[in-house]
Amino acid sequence: MIEVYIDGASAGDPGISGAGVYVKMGDGTTHSYRFPIGSMSNHEAEFNALIHALELCVTHNWRIVSFRTDSQAVESAVDKRYAKDKRYTPLLEKALSLADQLDLFFIKWIPSKQNKKADELARQAIQLNKVQLDD
Repeated sequence: MIEVYIDGASAGDPGISGAGVYVKMGDGTTHSYRFPIGSMSNHEAEFNALIHALELCVTHNWRIVSFRTDSQAVESAVDKRYAKDKRYTPLLEKALSLADQLDLFFIKWIPSKQNKKADELARQAIQLNKVQLDD
């Protein structure tokens, strides 16, 4: 089973945001991804991290995946297939449509201290965003 760690981060709420995705393959190899995602709220960044990670899974044909997130809002929304805050419904619907393309998909909440690599990648993505704005 492939483990996918996701995190979204914002420099402000809303603010310049980034998504980090850290993937542990079954053979022990890892992949790191950083996505500058513009300006949004922290929760939107978390949902965007989920979407980017799911797109990676579909693109790479990673069919059996277990996701880890330190966002209780994302974990709860995906688990219940319902976003309490309607602003996140379109993001959730996109994520669910991607997740439904996989053979097996789990998502689990973990404490932030267990999600350091994805957090680091998300923060690096914020900086990439700032570099793009300066160009």
